[in-house]
Order: sequence, then C-alpha cells, then structure tokens
Amino acid sequence: MTEPILSVRGLRKHFPIRRGLVPRTSGMVKAVDGVDLDVLPGQAVGLVGESGCGKTTTGRCILRLIEPSAGSIRFNGQDVMGLDRSGLRSLRRDLQIIFQDPFGSLNPRRTVYQTLAEPLEFHGICQGREALRAEVRRLLLLVGLDPDYLDRYPHQFSGGQRQRVGIARALSVRPKFIVCDEPVSALDVSVQAQILNLLADLRTELGLSYLFIAHDLAVVRHLCDVVAVMYLGRIVEIGPVDAIFENPQHPYTRALLSAVPQVDPAARRTRILLEGDVPSPANPPSGCTFHTRCRWATPACAAQAPVLQGESAHQVACDRLEAVAAGAAS
Repeated sequence: MTEPILSVRGLRKHFPIRRGLVPRTSGMVKAVDGVDLDVLPGQAVGLVGESGCGKTTTGRCILRLIEPSAGSIRFNGQDVMGLDRSGLRSLRRDLQIIFQDPFGSLNPRRTVYQTLAEPLEFHGICQGREALRAEVRRLLLLVGLDPDYLDRYPHQFSGGQRQRVGIARALSVRPKFIVCDEPVSALDVSVQAQILNLLADLRTELGLSYLFIAHDLAVVRHLCDVVAVMYLGRIVEIGPVDAIFENPQHPYTRALLSAVPQVDPAARRTRILLEGDVPSPANPPSGCTFHTRCRWATPACAAQAPVLQGESAHQVACDRLEAVAAGAAS
C-alpha cells in the first residue's frame, strides 16, 4: 500500500476569546477540533463544508501558516510540527498554497516578474537576471499566460489571469503538495472551468498532490479523488468521490448533496432542509456536534461524540446510520 505524502492526526486549532479592558481569555473558538486526514502521492483530496466549518483553518494549520493548538502533521515521513523556522523554510519548497482571492493575494506594487522571481532567488533555484527571466517566462507559459506579460502589474490582469499568476507562484519552487484554498470561488463560472482544467492538467503533468478546499461540490467532483466532509471543525464523512456522491451516508452529507443543482431532472434529489442554525464553534454541542440539527438524533447522540467508522476507504462519524438509511429510503 502506498504511504501517504501527508498524514494529519488529531489536528486542533482553538482561538482564545479575549474580553475586557484588560483582555482575559473567556473561552475558546474551536475552529478545528480533531481532524484526521491522509493524502496519497498524486492524489487530490477535497475538503468541503459550509462557510465557517474550519476548512481554510485546517489548510493553513497543515502548512503552519497558523500554528495548530494540538495534533501531528507528517509530510513524507517528516514531523512538520517539530520543525523550527529554518526547517520550515526548507519545507516551503515542497508545501505551497493557492489563495482564494486573486485580487488580494498579489502585491499591487510588484510586477509579475518580481512576484515570481523572489521565491526562485530565495530558494536558490535560479541565479542571474537572464536565468530568472527565462524561468519566469517558462512559468507563465506553464499556466497559460503570455510570457511577455512578465513586466505587467496585477491591476493590468483580469481575475482569472491573476489567479494563474498565483498558481505560477505556487509552482515556482517546484512543490509536491499544494493547498488550493477555494481557488475559483471568486471567479466567473466560465473562468472557473478554465482554472479547474489547468489545475487538473498540472496535477497530471507535474505529479502534484492537492488538498482542494471548496464549498462547491460540483467543482470537487470534477477534480478530486477523495472527498472529506467537514462540519463544525470535524470530518463527519470521508471516502472516494463516487462513493460520497452516489451513496452519501451521514445526514449532513445527504443534506449538502441535496442542495446541488442538477440539470437532469432524473438525477435530482429530494431537498433536505436542516433544522435550526449552525451552532457557534465557541460553544459547540456536546457529543455529536450535528445532533441539534439531525432528525434522527437520540439522547445518546448528545452524550458521546462518534468516531469515523466503516470500510477503510469510506468512513462515517455517525452512530445512527441504520436509522438514517431507513429514513432516506422511506
């Protein structure tokens, strides 16, 4: 069996709530609360869920752009949590990120050449002006941009072109793993398709592994091999993309998929409307965090948090699977 390129266990990130004139910690926001995740070499894993469930925080904790509160992160067998600043600097060549906002992630005062040449110089990939310009031109061609654009500024590009520059920046250091943090959510639908096709082609061509964070399930189905569904800081279901879309088992996953628009009337699902609002991560429900919105919940669901269980490829964190399946079939 292939060893994971990335292995995350028990990942937590709790943000303190500080109040008062003399700030004191009055509570914790449990943004990520015990995430286990594996990504195999060359694999694209989708992380989905509604806004505020902890997807972006999970991605940034994996890269240690945000320091986790607890847990272990191993990349190619190396303990990421144990690295000092120098070790992290070296690891940055292998771990990169594509940010959500193509308008805010690029420095408006720097040309494309300056943006892409900086990581090349910093990591010693290229030295000398001619070598740098040649490599920057190659990167622009790789992401489908005219290499003559290297002296332009971000405001001279469209949103899709800026995101291509962001992708080129992530690729400049020749990484093995990229966190794609909703890279198409700020773009027009027609441009989204172009960027998704580009990411798929680059993954095949360069042998990249992705953690693809999104709330658009149709996008995830197009690009990913595995889908992890997140709710209130925890993964509630994970499995191969076809298994999740064709046979969802967790009641939250069923509700998410029922909201996906379908062109084919025969493929449409019965819309599942969840009860109540999403609880606050500062005061999450006890036991199963979804029990306050689940029609099949029992008092036992509030007493003990379920763990992921089932086949190794398709796992679900729910102790009421039989009742959910029977209710969905009726």
